[in-house]
Amino acid sequence: MPLVYVLISGANPGGAFAANERDGAGLINRQAFNTFADRTFESARDKSQKSAIFKVEIDDYNDLADRFGQTAADNVVARTGERLVATMRDNDAVAHSGDYKFSVCLAPVRQLDLELCIQMAGRIQTALEEPVSIDGTAVYVTTSLGFCQLNQVITKSSKDWGEAAETALREAHNHGPSAIRAYSDEMKRKTEIRAELREEVSNALEKGHIRPWFQPQISTDTGRVTGFEALARWHHPDRGMISPADFLPAIEQADMLERLAEVMMFQALTAVKAWDSAGVNVPQVGVNFAGPELKNPKLVEKVQWELDRFELTPARLAVEVLETVVASAPDDVISRNINGLGQLGCRVDLDDFGTGHASIASIRRFSVSRIKIDRSFVMKADRDPEQQRMISAILTMAERLGIETLAEGVESAGEHALLAQLGCDHVQGFGIGKPMPFEDTIEWIKKHNSKLQDMPSIFDNRTG
Repeated sequence: MPLVYVLISGANPGGAFAANERDGAGLINRQAFNTFADRTFESARDKSQKSAIFKVEIDDYNDLADRFGQTAADNVVARTGERLVATMRDNDAVAHSGDYKFSVCLAPVRQLDLELCIQMAGRIQTALEEPVSIDGTAVYVTTSLGFCQLNQVITKSSKDWGEAAETALREAHNHGPSAIRAYSDEMKRKTEIRAELREEVSNALEKGHIRPWFQPQISTDTGRVTGFEALARWHHPDRGMISPADFLPAIEQADMLERLAEVMMFQALTAVKAWDSAGVNVPQVGVNFAGPELKNPKLVEKVQWELDRFELTPARLAVEVLETVVASAPDDVISRNINGLGQLGCRVDLDDFGTGHASIASIRRFSVSRIKIDRSFVMKADRDPEQQRMISAILTMAERLGIETLAEGVESAGEHALLAQLGCDHVQGFGIGKPMPFEDTIEWIKKHNSKLQDMPSIFDNRTG
């Protein structure tokens, strides 16, 4: 029993759980949990007591099943449930609320402030993240956790209480792994804004309020621009610039990711034609492909049609695919589309490399042209020998496979210089140039090229 419970006390408002309400691990069923939450909601308020609902989710469950098999993943879930029951008091309600999610409702207590809830959440995480032994192998998992104190809910419904805890869990998951979030009025406001944005995304896409901003990519050999990545930005007529962290989930929930990809590709190819007309050399533009658009059986034909429409060769388009997609994609329509785009002549960039556990075999199977080293490896690499060793290992692998490399998130001259010295082919990040609207790109390119002409070249003497 956690030490934190020395500070609180209370009783189960519904009495002991019946034997048929618990499974062998001590988890109660959903109906019993909902009944307990209802009674707690009423009892605690009547007696001026306190409570909280906690929602727990195992991070990267699908990846766990892919790596160790479904049976092993099921064993991890079962062990997680057992540990959660052992961590809580007998009169608290603990339920299995999803494939890899759990819910906890505390019996009413006299004292339970935010600090105690955070301590409790930390102790729960510590217990659940101990390694699980599967066939002699230590399997490590992380968990995201969100909670809502009863006094944060001003409605008369325990359902709203549980939904508030779910909102906190989603916020934790978005900032994970191993994140903890407490429900707050600010979180409620964000949820309301996202709901409003879901209703507006269709109109925003059609009216051009959501459009690409372009972030430059340069060669570490020559310093020249080798491409731009198109990144979605939303300039709302009333709210101003809206963060991608807010509007991308809204687009996904509105089931409009495929439409977003169409808009981004059209405007990115429009930019390529405009760069050509302005006489500036931009070899390619990168567009992110993920989710529904990769499941469209007609994707290759659609891309071919757009390229023909703009009279551009396929090599001018870099298809950016998350490593997590490649790592988990079976031999289905996603695989056929990625390979089909590569065979068409488009470049295939493997995005966020190092975070999705893609095998060398899958890199070869999808004819990847370039891997984009995730910024988590690049950060402070000029001062961290461990980061340098990781980058060197990735670059060596890429060189042996004949694949180009690009480092993302380069923010300092030191990181840039180190990556050039280690042999990374391209760099991208705020230290090179921030994402900008198309109208600013031509002037940026001209200024960048002018700087290259005015300074002594260091790029061709990296080994000297």
